[in-house]
Amino acid sequence: MTAEEKDYQAYKTYVQLWKDENPIKTNKLQVLLIVNGLLVSALQVAGGFSAENWFLFLAGAVFSFIWVLSIGRTSLFQKIWQFKAREISDRYPEDQRFSILDTAEAMKEAPAWLRILGGVSSKYYLLGAPVLFFLLWIAALIYVLTCR
Repeated sequence: MTAEEKDYQAYKTYVQLWKDENPIKTNKLQVLLIVNGLLVSALQVAGGFSAENWFLFLAGAVFSFIWVLSIGRTSLFQKIWQFKAREISDRYPEDQRFSILDTAEAMKEAPAWLRILGGVSSKYYLLGAPVLFFLLWIAALIYVLTCR
C-alpha cells in the first residue's frame, strides 16, 4: 500500500469520525431542550417561582452545566477529526478524493436565504443554548432564594 493510499484510508476514517459526531450533537441538544421543558413544566406543577422549588432550579442549572461540558467535548472532537482530515488533504490539493470537506465554492451556489440561515455555526447554538439555560437557572435560583 502506497503512502497516498494509507493517507486516503486515514482521511476517510477522519471524515467518518467527523460525520458521526453530528447526530450525537443533535441528540444532545434535543435532550437538553426536552429536559429543560420538563423542568419548566415540573416547576409550574410544583407552584412556580418559589423558594420551596429551589431544587428544580438547581437541577436545571446542574443538568445544563453538564450539557455544556458534554456538547463541548463532542464539538471539540469533531473539530479534531476535521483538522486531522484537512491536514491530510492539504498534502494532496489536486486530488479530488481529499476535498470532501471543501465546501466554500459550492456554498456560493446556494440561495442567499439558505446561506444566511444555514451559515450560523452550530457551535453557537449547541454551546450557547446550554450556557443560556445554565445562567437562567442560576439566576432564577438566586432570585427565589434571596428576593422572595
